[in-house]
Amino acid sequence: MNSEVVFQMQGITRTYEMGDVQVHALRGINLKLYAGQFAVILGMSGSGKSTLLNILGGLDLPSSGKVYYKDLELSHASEKELTSYRRYHVGFVFQFYNLIPSLTALENVSVVTEIAAHPMQASEALELVGLSDRMNHFPAQLSGGQQQRVAIARAIAKNPAVLLCDEPTGALDIQTGITVLETLDVVSRELGTTTAVITHNASIADMAHRVIYLNDGQISKIQQNKIRKSPNELSW
Repeated sequence: MNSEVVFQMQGITRTYEMGDVQVHALRGINLKLYAGQFAVILGMSGSGKSTLLNILGGLDLPSSGKVYYKDLELSHASEKELTSYRRYHVGFVFQFYNLIPSLTALENVSVVTEIAAHPMQASEALELVGLSDRMNHFPAQLSGGQQQRVAIARAIAKNPAVLLCDEPTGALDIQTGITVLETLDVVSRELGTTTAVITHNASIADMAHRVIYLNDGQISKIQQNKIRKSPNELSW
C-alpha cells in the first residue's frame, strides 16, 4: 500500500425521497482511500454502506459534497464520463453473482474483456481465482463459491485499478466465504488494486489495512490494522 490518494470524499451526503419522507442515507462523509489499500467498510444494514459504495463506483451521485477518483470529480461528471469510468477503471463484485446461465465460466468472463481497454485473458483471470479446471462449466454446474469466484474473475479481467465488493460473502457458508476472501486478498495483492469490501460481518475487518465503521450514514471511526490476518485466521 502506498500514500497515493485514489478516492477523496468531502462532505458527502445522500438523501432519498420516499413519498413525503426524506431518508438520509449518508450524512457528511469525509474519507480518503489509498492506492493498493484493502479497506473494509463495516456497518449494520441501513448504515449507508451500499450507498457509499455506489457513489465510489459511479453508480449513484451524492446529494451534496464532492467525490474524486484521482483527478476526476465523480460528483459532477457527465453520464458519459461515469460510464467510461465504470468501464475502464472499476471492477464490481456483488452478493449475487449475476452470471449468464447459458454461458460457460470462460464466456462469462470474456464478455467483460471485449469492452475493456487493456484486459487480461479471460483464462488468466480464471486461473488467478483458482478455477482453471472449471473454465468450460456452466454456472449451474458450479457451487456458490465457485460462481462467486467466476464473478471476481469477471471483475478483474479488465485490469481495473479499483475493486468494489458489496457483501461478497453474504450468500455463502463460512468455509466458502473464507475461500472467496482469500481469492480477493490474492487478487488485490497480485494486481495492486485499491479494494473496498462492504460487509456487516465484523470478522472480516481483521484482514483489512483500514476499517471504516459506518453508523446511521456517518463514519463513527476508522481503524488501522498494524497486523493483517489472513482469511483463514479470522474468528467467525
